[in-house]
Amino acid sequence: MAHVVTAPCFECKYTDCVVVCPVECFYEGEQMLYIHPDECIDCEACVPECPVEAIFHEDNVPADYKEFIALNAEKAPHLPVITQSKTPMEGPACKGRK
Repeated sequence: MAHVVTAPCFECKYTDCVVVCPVECFYEGEQMLYIHPDECIDCEACVPECPVEAIFHEDNVPADYKEFIALNAEKAPHLPVITQSKTPMEGPACKGRK
């Protein structure tokens, strides 16, 4: 099992989560972050760090976000790992957060 980045990350890409990850399992896409399911150790360190509440354990992903389980598994292996904080995007879902 693994944690999954879901829709609230889209066009926000806060990176507070990546700096606390002990196994460097976050990958950066153009519009959002992804977690590699084979690398995540379910430590949950990232969950409280996400200001838009986009990260869920695979077993607890809300029904509206279930497609993100496969999307993380599909995208992460083809993207660059991210381990350092960056300035977040300013998408409409991010306004007023943090």
